[in-house]
Formats: sequence, structure tokens, C-alpha cells
Amino acid sequence: MPDPDLPNLDESVLDELLATTEDDRAFVEELVHTYLSDTPALVEAVESAAAADDAAALVRPAHTIKSSSATVGAARLSALARELELAARSGALDASARDGLEQVRAEWTAASDALQAWLTREQRT
Repeated sequence: MPDPDLPNLDESVLDELLATTEDDRAFVEELVHTYLSDTPALVEAVESAAAADDAAALVRPAHTIKSSSATVGAARLSALARELELAARSGALDASARDGLEQVRAEWTAASDALQAWLTREQRT
């Protein structure tokens, strides 16, 4: 399980994205919007793979969630997806991996809510 001290959203990652894009808010907001629109299908793919007990089918969506979540600062979801990817690559979904699979939807909801709140604050500035 991911470190409970990890934030749902590490806003310093978004600050760094803004800094590296010379404060191109439109670009960073578009990146976040894309993440928010693309990730639900990946979460569903993870849940489908889990329901089918198909470790091989879990690898790609878990990897994509891991990477894209890290890019936008969704630290807890990224860490959870990393653990799931590693478990899936081993070919076996043990009890620990199953617990992680059950947390994916909750972590996604928390990350999504935090990013929506960030977007709302950014659009006011």
C-alpha cells in the first residue's frame, strides 16, 4: 500500500510544471483536463483486469496510471498504481495486490477531486 503520508495531490509538481513551461497556465490546465478525462477508462481497465484475475491485462493500465498520475502530482494514486504494476508484472495478484485493487477507485476519486479544486483555484487567478 502507498505511504499514507503521501498527499493525494502534490501541488509542487504542478508548480514545477508551471515553472518549466514559463508559467503557461493554459498548457498545464489542458494537461490536467486530459488526465481527468483519460484516467477513468484506465481505472475501469484495472477493475476489469482484477475482476478477471488477469495480471497481464493489469500491467498496461496500471503503468499508464502510474506515469500520468506522477506527471500531474497525484502522488498516492501513482504509488498505488506502481505497486499494482509490479505485482501484475510478477504474474500473480496476491492478497496485498487485491487490497490495492480495491483502493484504486477511492484514490482516483480523491486525486480527481483535488485536481478539480486546483483547477478552480487556478482559473480564479
